[in-house]
Amino acid sequence: MMRPVVRTVVVAALLLAPNLAVAQESFPSRPITVVNPYPPGGQADLSGRPLAAALEKVLKQPVVLANKVGAAGAVGMQTVAVAKPDGYTILITVPSLSTLPEVDKLFGRTPVFTRDQFTPIARISADPCMVAVNAERPWKSMKELVDDAKRRPGEITFASAGIYGATHVPVEMILSAAGGLKMRHLPTAGGGPAATAVLGGHADLLCSTIGPAAPHVKAGKLRALAVTSATRQAYFPDVPSLKEQGYDVDYYVWIGLFAPRATPAPIVKALRDAVRQAVDDPTFKTALEKVQAPLAYQDADEFKTWWDADAARLAEVIKRIGRAESK
Repeated sequence: MMRPVVRTVVVAALLLAPNLAVAQESFPSRPITVVNPYPPGGQADLSGRPLAAALEKVLKQPVVLANKVGAAGAVGMQTVAVAKPDGYTILITVPSLSTLPEVDKLFGRTPVFTRDQFTPIARISADPCMVAVNAERPWKSMKELVDDAKRRPGEITFASAGIYGATHVPVEMILSAAGGLKMRHLPTAGGGPAATAVLGGHADLLCSTIGPAAPHVKAGKLRALAVTSATRQAYFPDVPSLKEQGYDVDYYVWIGLFAPRATPAPIVKALRDAVRQAVDDPTFKTALEKVQAPLAYQDADEFKTWWDADAARLAEVIKRIGRAESK
């Protein structure tokens, strides 16, 4: 016969199991926060807000995009890394999620977060960047910019969304591809502030995702010299690629969604399913088109494989850049 204590445990487990199933099936039962580790105006923000609205339709709960800014995105990323793994706090971010831990290693620091603290939900987009200069500057091509930089090493200033961030890395790749050019770096708190710095004349150029830069290019306030994709982009067919101009750079800024590592599989699945439906929402697709960010969706498994390969490539770039404090 079953001992009384064992029988009690078994009965309790059987009674609890349906309740756990109901709890999982009821997700979400309250608002979800999508943490954007950058200020308004950057690509994560421009993609994240319409995505949050589309997710609300699917999940039938409020989905709030919250900007948690600081340390080139590390503050917001760490917030999600240590958040309760219940699906109610998730992250929308760019490749800095891969590069910032590598930077900590470079300086001999314990990383404030690591890639394995996150579970991928989906990739939303993978956009090339645009090399854009203040329209009042004289350069009309990458050759003119590079030639001037060679004549005046360290005098031309580029702005970025943060040191070692998703818009710093491609400039360093360009400088390397152009023979080891030297420029002054002006790191800011995000893509929006970086564009503002160039528009205000505090910096000469930036390498921004196309969406945030496009309105300023079309308004004649910025001049586009190149895109970082292997080929020209449909939205700006007159802007040549870097490869086309002789610089071996092929770089994309992706936007991805992540949950804390220990988030239960049923909740991750619910989020994956919701995102899969949300990216098909016509309003969301229109919003992406308006900011020149074509959909490049990957579900979690495919995204994880792609993310691992991309992170390995970017780790090599960080090592090549070295300690930026000495630059």
